[in-house]
Amino acid sequence: MAILTSLESIVPIILLIALGYFLNARGWFSEKFPADLSKYIMNAALPASVFVSVLKYLTRDKLLSLSSGLLYSFSSIIIGYAMAFALVKLMKIKPGRRGIFINTIVNANTIFIGLPLNIALFGDDSLPYFLVYYVTNTVSTWAIGAIIIAQDDPTKEKGSQGGNSFNWKKLLPAPLLGFLVALVFLIFDIPVPIALNSTLTYLGETVTPLSLIYIGISLQVAGLKSIHFDRDTIVAMLGRFVFAPLVMIGLVLGASGVFGALPTIEAHTLIIQSAVPALAVLPILASQSHGDVEYATNVVTISTLLFVIVVPLLNMLLAYL
Repeated sequence: MAILTSLESIVPIILLIALGYFLNARGWFSEKFPADLSKYIMNAALPASVFVSVLKYLTRDKLLSLSSGLLYSFSSIIIGYAMAFALVKLMKIKPGRRGIFINTIVNANTIFIGLPLNIALFGDDSLPYFLVYYVTNTVSTWAIGAIIIAQDDPTKEKGSQGGNSFNWKKLLPAPLLGFLVALVFLIFDIPVPIALNSTLTYLGETVTPLSLIYIGISLQVAGLKSIHFDRDTIVAMLGRFVFAPLVMIGLVLGASGVFGALPTIEAHTLIIQSAVPALAVLPILASQSHGDVEYATNVVTISTLLFVIVVPLLNMLLAYL
């Protein structure tokens, strides 16, 4: 059952990546298209997607009721960042890869993979607990992760783009602004006109398919031989699929002895979400900051493929927790 569910979750992803690969191989796209596509996704589609998702899945009451569960997810994120930064120093990961490496370990593709997987495994009753991880992951990705990638621009160390000066324009990436605006609408119960909501929904729905097509284009340009398990990729995969779930398991089990056990469905939801593959938009973020797009494409592709193996194993482990 878990194997079938995980397969159903990633088959559309693989097919869209393959579509981007083969269309680019047939010469459908110009050399400038990937750069234009990444700009569109980051500055138009992603802010719309984040805005609509927040208002779709959250209410003020839900936000308040989920506050206690946020302790577990935010704690796991903080520990994840601490470990990822330590590994960057220990392994001497080069500029242009550092932000991608950190985000691979800490942040997950919750909406496109995590949400349907969670409902398939645990049913609609798990949705409130999924929202706990969704809120944490969204804040972490756009308030911290995207800025880390932006500041990991390797051209800065070569003296271009203002040397090592801080780029304040990257402090508030467009997706984070979308999240903050959505919170204002949520907290103050501001209605969104139906026509505007529909427009933003259509716009936001283009994020995932276009991001995956972008990955396919990047794979075609680099060649399939670019998919490989180098040292940085192996450690990033261990962080995403071993370290992150173990941290969440430790927090859930440790807190149960102090605050009492979490509802089983909540504990299982948090653990499963902690092992969801890397963000599909990592190559887009890397491209925007002159990072290692090939490495970002590699970790997203490999984490998506490994997910088929990881989820059934993790789901079997949950029976003993």
